[in-house]
Amino acid sequence: MRKLTALLLALALTLGLSAAFADTQITVTGSGEVLIPADVAVISLGVNVRSAEAPSAQAEANEVIAKIREALTAAGIDEEDISTGYINLYAAYDYSSSVERITGYNASSTLAVKVTDMTRVGEVIDLAFGAGANMLDGVSFSAKDDTAARAEALKAAVADAKAKADVLAEAAGLGELEIDSIAESGVYAYDSGANNFSAKGMITEQAEDAATVIRAAKICVSASVTITYEAKEKK
Repeated sequence: MRKLTALLLALALTLGLSAAFADTQITVTGSGEVLIPADVAVISLGVNVRSAEAPSAQAEANEVIAKIREALTAAGIDEEDISTGYINLYAAYDYSSSVERITGYNASSTLAVKVTDMTRVGEVIDLAFGAGANMLDGVSFSAKDDTAARAEALKAAVADAKAKADVLAEAAGLGELEIDSIAESGVYAYDSGANNFSAKGMITEQAEDAATVIRAAKICVSASVTITYEAKEKK
C-alpha cells in the first residue's frame, strides 16, 4: 500500500512539473505613436555685435535687445513670455603673426520668446529682425496638454505588443496567450521636426519685404511597453 501511495505521489509530481513546463513565456516590446498639433512655440533669437572694446560691444548688444523687447511688447507679446536666452562676451584674436593679438570683442545676447498663437510665429521673428536682431537660433514647438495623447500612445503600444506576441505564438505552434506581467518602458513627447521656415534674405527669389513663413510642427507622443505572456501549449 505504501509503495502504491509513493508511486501515485511521484506520478502526481511528474504530471505537475510537466504541466508547469508546458507553458512557454513570450516577452515582447510594443510601441505606439500619436501626432498632435503644436500650440506653443519658443523662438530663440537675438543679436551678435563686434566692437573694439568689450564694454561698447556689450552696450550695443544690450541696446538692440532692449529695442527687440520694446517692439515685441508693443505688438502685444506679454513681457512674461520674453526671457533671456543667453549672454556671451568674448575676445576675437588675430593669429596671423607669432604673437596673438586681440582685434576686438564679440557680444551676443538672445531672447526666448514664447508664442501661443501659431499664426504669429513668423510675425514675431520679423518684428525682432526689424528691431535689429541678426541671429535666429531656431523655433521649438510643444503642446500645452498631451495627457490624452499619452493615453492613446500607451493603448497603441499594448496593441502592438499583443500583435507581435500573436505572431510569435502562431509561428511556434503555441496556443492561447495570457498576460503574466506588463511594464511601461517610457512615454515621451517631442517635436516631430515637421516644420519649415524661410527667413528674409534666405531665399533670393523672395521680395525684400517678404515675411518669414512658419508652419507649426506636429508633436509626436511616443510610448513603449514590455509585456510577458504565458503561451499555452496547443492541445
